[in-house]
Amino acid sequence: MVSATPGFGGLPGAVAVSHLRVYDWPALDGAAGGTPHLHLTCSEAYVVTGGHGSVQTLTASGYGVTPLAPGTVAWFTPGTIHRLVNADGLRVTVLMQNSGLPEAGDAVMTLPPEYLTDPGTYAAATLVPADAPEEEQARFARDRRDLALEGYRALREADGPAPLAAFHRAAAALVRPRLAEWRERWRRGAEASAAATGDQLGRLEQGDVSHLADAVVRAERPFARGRFGMCGLLDVYEATERGVRPRRGGDAPDP
Repeated sequence: MVSATPGFGGLPGAVAVSHLRVYDWPALDGAAGGTPHLHLTCSEAYVVTGGHGSVQTLTASGYGVTPLAPGTVAWFTPGTIHRLVNADGLRVTVLMQNSGLPEAGDAVMTLPPEYLTDPGTYAAATLVPADAPEEEQARFARDRRDLALEGYRALREADGPAPLAAFHRAAAALVRPRLAEWRERWRRGAEASAAATGDQLGRLEQGDVSHLADAVVRAERPFARGRFGMCGLLDVYEATERGVRPRRGGDAPDP
């Protein structure tokens, strides 16, 4: 029988959660907010808990803007370039697939093409040093946001689909060295959770209720607050990072 408790724990279905206070730093276009980026293997959802703003999205189908207000739940699938815009104190609870992989590597920011040539070049442009003073971390996070906005504007203004397709290929090449690690995270998390449900259904069909005696209750508070993430200041839960090697700063991918 499959274990009823997936290896990564966390929320049901190996979903992970973080709390996000979206940056209020204004950009050159006058909009305040975060760093545009995409995820390659994970869907993500925003549950708006305070303030107002929007999420700008760019896919092969075109550009869109989704208003965000308290009570809104907005989600998107892999390949969606997204940029959070903070109009007034925007706060979001983020729900993530695959035990929090979106904040543990499955993200590529929309830097200009010359920064996407190899993992080392990309990392040098996106690193937020975890041991730097807070003011310096903020500067690094803002600089990489502004750099990503350069590439984002070029993709939005492109004439035809070729630049976006080229960005997709470059993003895939950047994360390829980590795919085996991601597959293990998925196997121990989302796959194990789905297999456990199948196992429980099989037991119930046979009149076996023994797994109900293994019921547990868990509660968790953030173990880190105010991290400089891609979109804002993050409050992070342990289950989001369980099983992942320490990251080098912020929530930037570690190719």
